Amino acid sequence: MTGVPASAAGGSGAKPVRGGKLGTAAVNQASLWNIANILTMVRLLLVPGFVLLLFHNGGYDPAWRSFAWAAFAVAMITDLFDGHLARTYNLVTDFGKIADPIADKAIMGAALISLSILGDLPWWITGVIIARELGITLMRFWVIRHAVIPASRGGKLKTLAQGTAVGMYVLALTGPLATLRFWVMMVAVVLTVVTGLDYVRQAVVLRRKGLAAERAAAAERAAQAAEEALRAAAGTTLGAGAGPGTAAGGSDGRGGVTDVRGSGTDVSGTAGARDAAEAER
Repeated sequence: MTGVPASAAGGSGAKPVRGGKLGTAAVNQASLWNIANILTMVRLLLVPGFVLLLFHNGGYDPAWRSFAWAAFAVAMITDLFDGHLARTYNLVTDFGKIADPIADKAIMGAALISLSILGDLPWWITGVIIARELGITLMRFWVIRHAVIPASRGGKLKTLAQGTAVGMYVLALTGPLATLRFWVMMVAVVLTVVTGLDYVRQAVVLRRKGLAAERAAAAERAAQAAEEALRAAAGTTLGAGAGPGTAAGGSDGRGGVTDVRGSGTDVSGTAGARDAAEAER
């Protein structure tokens, strides 16, 4: 299923629209128990069923292996449909985002390990595929804070090749078909490795871009904070300079000096008049 965020309660929560598809109305009314999540749960339940069918009667009975192939095929098909329904009808839930990749890895891992235990598939092939799948899953969590690695066409082709090859190994094929399934598996292994390396490249690029964007945002926030601090400091300085000026008459400080000088002149005139009066005596 897709990794697009949805509401925490699950589902879109949208009300059915008149005139819309019947499927849309029925699906939108559901939350956790929607058709996409149900298909995912069916795929999870098919994992132990597939293993039991494959190992029944010693693991080499063509009839029981055909039943196991049918279970594996249904599981792979549900993987296509639940993702399509989730994207089309906005049925992405927190449960689906966790359970869907677990179900994918579980059915493929169970098939690979079971075939290797039976001696039909070399262990190195199982190790390469499982290591790649687990590594890419961990890498997605490594870069999820910065971006989401989108599913590529190569990744989808890899999944198709893996499913086809594993399905052919589950069946008790002989002759030219047994030889063909080996080459199909080799194609799947090559696509597994190539797409895995491409995902590593994407993860490194996305992480670098994310870190660069975070550093740029931090620098911008620091510049804004410094500018605000300078403005606040300038405002405080102006306020402190205005205080004494206001007490002395503000912009009339010069006038105040003139007034003082004038007062000094008045005092000198008063002293001279007193001296003249004393001289007349």
